[in-house]
Amino acid sequence: MLAVARPEEAPLVSALRAGDEAAFLSLVQRHHSSMVRVARVFVNSPAIAEEVAQEAWLGALEGIGKFEGRSSIRSWLLAIVSNRARTRAEREARSSPFSALEPDDDEPSVDPDRFLPADHPRWPGHWASPPEQWPEERVLAQETMELARAAIDALPQAQRKVIALRDVEGWSSEEVCEALGVSEVNQRVLLHRARSKVRAALEAHVGRQR
Repeated sequence: MLAVARPEEAPLVSALRAGDEAAFLSLVQRHHSSMVRVARVFVNSPAIAEEVAQEAWLGALEGIGKFEGRSSIRSWLLAIVSNRARTRAEREARSSPFSALEPDDDEPSVDPDRFLPADHPRWPGHWASPPEQWPEERVLAQETMELARAAIDALPQAQRKVIALRDVEGWSSEEVCEALGVSEVNQRVLLHRARSKVRAALEAHVGRQR
């Protein structure tokens, strides 16, 4: 039996290595849309994202014989597409250098007005206006979801990439750090700032509905 990170994937890997077309098509059906979304995080055009995903599938076919099974097939595919997309973006000069993914230490994650002043007699520095719990039906409403997507699109590039991969695509912090070439600390800072800004946009929306 082929040794892989997920033993249940061993038959699929063996089938892919044997050139089983049905196995490959099932893999495409399962992961293609996610791979296009990941590519879109790096490039500025849906058409280019689709091209990158197609290139990644060709790379996967060519590289399946070298797949060592140290990660899941999903993680392996997403690593291929993110590397292809990053290379494409850099080649076409449509992406800032990845050193730009370093967070700006002077940027506040949350509006300072949300906190009590340092000289407050009882609660210096505590929340003046804490985050609220929102009704689930309001959070899942189509209008709210569209606003969240717009708020993510409006984020600075570094924050947008991190929150899209973590919260939209469900990547682990380790996968994001590897794909973007950032440290765990920077990834956490960028994610926190992105989430804070998206939440602020949603808070304004929910507040208008009351």
